[in-house]
Amino acid sequence: MPVERWAPGDALRSHGGVLLVSCYELGHQPLGVAWPSAFLRRAGFDPICCDVSVGPLSRSDLRRAAVVVVAVPMHTALQLGVRVARSVREENPGARVVFSGLYAVLNAPALLEAGAVSCLGGESEGELVALLESWERGEEPVAIDPKVRRARQEFPVPDRSTLPGLDKYAGFESVDDDGHVKVVTTGTVEASRGCRHLCTHCPIPPVYGGRFVAVPTEVVLADIEQQVAAGAGHITFADPDFLNGPAHAVRVSRGLADRFPGVTFDFTAKVEHLVERGDVLPDLVECGAAFVISAVEALADPVLEILEKGHTRDDVLVALERCREVGLPVRPTWVPFTPWTTRDDYREILEFVVDQRLVGHVDPVQFAIRLLVPPGSLLEEHPDFVPHRGELDAGAWSWRWKHPDPEMDALHGQVTEVVEAAACGDQKVGETFSRIAGLAGLTLTPEQSAATIDRRPVPRLTEDWFC
Repeated sequence: MPVERWAPGDALRSHGGVLLVSCYELGHQPLGVAWPSAFLRRAGFDPICCDVSVGPLSRSDLRRAAVVVVAVPMHTALQLGVRVARSVREENPGARVVFSGLYAVLNAPALLEAGAVSCLGGESEGELVALLESWERGEEPVAIDPKVRRARQEFPVPDRSTLPGLDKYAGFESVDDDGHVKVVTTGTVEASRGCRHLCTHCPIPPVYGGRFVAVPTEVVLADIEQQVAAGAGHITFADPDFLNGPAHAVRVSRGLADRFPGVTFDFTAKVEHLVERGDVLPDLVECGAAFVISAVEALADPVLEILEKGHTRDDVLVALERCREVGLPVRPTWVPFTPWTTRDDYREILEFVVDQRLVGHVDPVQFAIRLLVPPGSLLEEHPDFVPHRGELDAGAWSWRWKHPDPEMDALHGQVTEVVEAAACGDQKVGETFSRIAGLAGLTLTPEQSAATIDRRPVPRLTEDWFC
């Protein structure tokens, strides 16, 4: 159906005619706008990128834009992105707002009702180009289900030319042989997108449906090269699971080590992959792997089964041992507050962290994470979640739920207060952990208390929010 030409002349292809706005990507220079920017430039557009997590949104950029694409790959970004859309309406009512990313797909009905003209997710950069080209022709594009498998995209190298420098983002913190803490400028790449697995609490399965896309090795290495040239001495592989394709992971890692000696990296992998595909770990460490993030989430079997994590408590122990054997520190993430987690389960997580000497490996915020269930989540209609589900909180973009034991909700509030207070001060991780343990009613033995003391800091990124 023809639509009014709302972008006269060459407004869309002029410099800044398309404004790509990132809201938050865990402290990384955002691929959520760098990828689309590259696709658009290849098609003849001249976009500008902005990241409101590190700087203000320019009013002049807003007024110049014919289309504003707001990247919302996670929940925090969505909350900020809605404010960005409001600013667009105030400054430039004629501009069209497009939301992109996982949370754009999950919340598409509400975002469209609120004024967005399109919501894209998954492998959608090509669709963004087609969308803009159709608007240029005065056409209304046909809506495409983001969950439908589409032709493989030809990936250009991400365009970072209009983004803030890497020094504005999280760095890699480690300790040298003399005990001095050093922070290294960090770049971020994707060697793969999507995931083969269907963990029920994850936002990826509803969008990718178990699909996994490998980015060509040469594209990944070219992106690393431009970031090393910009000062990066460490690289984060932002793949949902770097070991979805273990052979590809090794190829990329070897390429990194061969071309950029001394550049280290970190990656994320499922517990089951650390167990089943642990034979590649020595190669990754040899190539510069400094640590691995793994979503343990819980230890209680009933919780793990509902979340469909694909591992058990014993598997976690095996994964930890395999990583220790090759000298690869593990930084586990947790979702300790769910409708099914008991107080004993919570204490078990804390005891496990102490007994496995992982206190320094876990950012305290991890002990305050509460299960988030956005619209469209695989948990939304899950028979084990529905009995606990309340109303949809439109302002929070998630389903409300209450724990059957009110004391668990109270504990969550108390732990959150401790974590937030520690984040505002200069409190050591071990001290914060001890306070959390006390709230949970866990009495530490002298030996356990000693295990909470930070002796040698574990390699980490300076941005705590990586879950």
